[in-house]
Amino acid sequence: MAQRMKCGPGAPSSILSRASAGASAIALGLLAGGCVSADEQADQQAGEVHQTYGTTENAVYQTYGVHNPPGVSPCANRDCRYPRTAGQPADPLYPEFWTSRWTMYRIFNNYENNPPPYNGRPPASLVAGRDYEISQGATYYDSTWRGASGEGAMMEHYERRCLPIFPIRNDFTCSFISLGNTAYFVTYDQDRPAGMPRVCLFSGWNHPPRRDFVSHLPFSADDSARLGDRAQAYSFWVNVSDGRPIQTGASPDRTNVPAILFGYAFAPASASPGAPLQPSSFYFSGYPVAPANAPIVSQNYTDWAAVRPDPARTWDQVSGLDPATLPRCHLFDPQTDGLLQGETAPRHPTWGHIGRWRGQ
Repeated sequence: MAQRMKCGPGAPSSILSRASAGASAIALGLLAGGCVSADEQADQQAGEVHQTYGTTENAVYQTYGVHNPPGVSPCANRDCRYPRTAGQPADPLYPEFWTSRWTMYRIFNNYENNPPPYNGRPPASLVAGRDYEISQGATYYDSTWRGASGEGAMMEHYERRCLPIFPIRNDFTCSFISLGNTAYFVTYDQDRPAGMPRVCLFSGWNHPPRRDFVSHLPFSADDSARLGDRAQAYSFWVNVSDGRPIQTGASPDRTNVPAILFGYAFAPASASPGAPLQPSSFYFSGYPVAPANAPIVSQNYTDWAAVRPDPARTWDQVSGLDPATLPRCHLFDPQTDGLLQGETAPRHPTWGHIGRWRGQ
């Protein structure tokens, strides 16, 4: 199969602005003015990431092109994109900026028979309190933000129940803030766990999703059908041992393979004919055993609007910090430092163990 090429002035330039001093002059020349295949581009990006941040697992995570360069992850395609086939709908795009509150459902019972995405609450066969927990949060997104760390800003704020993908208790308020490539983890005085800093460095290369991020996910007709007419859902499961995608669509459940789910859905903004699509839900695997106990998680947007976030209420709380002075978060491996006393090594793989899980 012929490789797709990026040539001349249209070749990607974002890498050049971030390349380290030791980057290959030949590689930079190819990127700046020559023809670069998707494979070569992915390899160059991966090399740059590892040259800049090393191979420490807590620095760069496998995100399949959504949050960092494609070459970091063992994608089905080297550029981590899924060309759409005949009969599949065109990919929706994020607007330049948006905000939304959301309801988070942490499904811990009978999740195998009730796969996401959910059209509102989980199916009626699941009962709140018995089978799932409800909490709240909000997301703020601005692709036009620019700074020394790169492009794009995003904040995900979790009220009283932090993101349950880590092998720790999540009964506290937290925020994830990405400014360009730098991602911060923030906790608050009201309920910060003992020993946890106010701000720590989550990753040195974890940018907000680009407006076309859904091109990095396969379209799932089955997931889409669960949301009704004109909805479009995208998801896959990845095997944690080698990191490779093993299934398109949330069903059947693959938690016990073990594998990890990543999915995103768009749905019409209203019942009116021709209503535009907007984000509907983000659904994914959490940490499936105690203490988080979150095999399946779904964040369902409730008041999505294309409104530019106010920096003073979002990312200004970290914008003046020097990442080099911050402690690493170690949220996926809390036993590696003294920040979270009493936590032990994970008994089940997390997002941070993709590609390196060998069992415990």
